[in-house]
Amino acid sequence: MQTIPDRVSWCNVEPEIKQLLLLASENWEYTGLAEKYIREALFRAGDNLDVLVGAYRFFFYKHQPVVALSIVQQVLQSIATKENLPTEWSQLKPIVIARKQEPSIRLYLNAYAAKGLVLAQLGKLEEAKLISQSIKDIDDSREFCATTVFEVITRSPDEEEE
Repeated sequence: MQTIPDRVSWCNVEPEIKQLLLLASENWEYTGLAEKYIREALFRAGDNLDVLVGAYRFFFYKHQPVVALSIVQQVLQSIATKENLPTEWSQLKPIVIARKQEPSIRLYLNAYAAKGLVLAQLGKLEEAKLISQSIKDIDDSREFCATTVFEVITRSPDEEEE
């Protein structure tokens, strides 16, 4: 039998928080209970990026885009603060291009692309287009899925019929 640290080795948090994340996972089909565990993990972990990323994914897949968006914003803000990143894309773009193989920048780009997807779900298509276009322009290998989001939200109704 695997111990808690073995089962959640990717997550750098205390065993109690790992246990909460495991309980959320094990109770996935019971959304209310799983959400209770996720929220408790968030409360206890503070701004731990592993927990925040897991939480925004949880809320995304549980069709709670408003909550997912709020948490993805926390991820972006946390990384931007730690990495001293500018807020304007025109200033940020050359930095992320130069550093996009660094784990923290990759996480930032993934979270930014996720923000675009969630905004599209919420019907905020113009903002979603701007974000997905920005990521698409620097993502030659389509790693961050922003190109797909951009193609879907900019597809004309005629293209959908084909």
